[in-house]
Amino acid sequence: MATIEQQHSCKSSGCDKPAALQCPTCVKLAIRDSFFCSQECFRGSWAEHKSVHQVNNPAATYNPFPTYQFTGPLRPEYPLSPRREVPADIPRPDYADAPGGASKQEQAYGNAQIVAMNAEEIEKMRVVCRLGREILDVAARALRVGITTDEIDRIVHEATIERKAYPSPLNYYQFPKSVCTSVNEVICHGIPDQRKLQDGDIVNIDISLYRDGFHADLNKTYFVGNVDEKSKKLVKTTRECLQKAIEMVKPGVRYRDLGSAIESHARENGFSVVRTYSGHGVGRMFHSAPNIPHYAKNKAIGVMKPGHVFTIEPMINEGKYEDRTWRDNWTAVTVDGKRSAQFEHAILVTETGYEVLTGRLPSSPESQLRNL
Repeated sequence: MATIEQQHSCKSSGCDKPAALQCPTCVKLAIRDSFFCSQECFRGSWAEHKSVHQVNNPAATYNPFPTYQFTGPLRPEYPLSPRREVPADIPRPDYADAPGGASKQEQAYGNAQIVAMNAEEIEKMRVVCRLGREILDVAARALRVGITTDEIDRIVHEATIERKAYPSPLNYYQFPKSVCTSVNEVICHGIPDQRKLQDGDIVNIDISLYRDGFHADLNKTYFVGNVDEKSKKLVKTTRECLQKAIEMVKPGVRYRDLGSAIESHARENGFSVVRTYSGHGVGRMFHSAPNIPHYAKNKAIGVMKPGHVFTIEPMINEGKYEDRTWRDNWTAVTVDGKRSAQFEHAILVTETGYEVLTGRLPSSPESQLRNL
């Protein structure tokens, strides 16, 4: 904390002692009158005090974790914009307004049996997944060099609200935004901030929404401007890994077997498969059984049956498969700072095979991988 000479009163609730310490973040943002009498009062007030840092159109950005040992060149650029509002008439999942953002439904579910949806539930999943694809396409059309990931979050949030849906990531275990944007060495769960996308970046946009009692979940990695050949190969290979796994889906297939197809193709192309994060069941809950690892020789349980709906979402790294998490407790990055790519679809098991619920629409933008 920075020390100053002029004396003020402590901003900690219930304390009016003379204060000569100022919050260092407030100093950077030129926010006045944010003084504390001691480190103890500052720490005790942090949960409430940090809200003053959420400002629109900041004059300057900053790295909120200056002492953190980042694995690659990417840095977070704060402050985050304020939490975006969802109209009161839009139905919410159980965690939307819950303290800590925990889903009681998911917690009560635990490791219960994989749910097979009936015809009515499947139709609702088709609707929400189609809307998810529409929103992903809206975000894709907005991508350009110079746009901030926070602006992508605004676009996604507004497109979701326009469809009378709730953005599933918002407040899910306190995630602060309506979309995940994962740039370069970020594997997944990147928090949209003030950083502008640069020529040569790759960015994954992960869309999730809740409508009529059901969640959709899908994502795609995009090129920003002129991307190097190795990044193109990484993204192309990741998409191929997803497709190889999808083509295996049919009744009777073990969920654990998908990882072998994914890892085999990734390794053939010189890449590795992230092991920390998996595909999952999706529907009435954001995350449920089955658990679907993307690497070989995993111990996932369960066999595919008609009516099962789940995501396959391989995360493929240029270098080592291990990951680290930033101090925001969400952003997962490669341990060596090399790039990572991901693609995700929600899949329905049919009587004879599969249906990709989040697939391309006739109006979807042309794929950047088409001519690779």
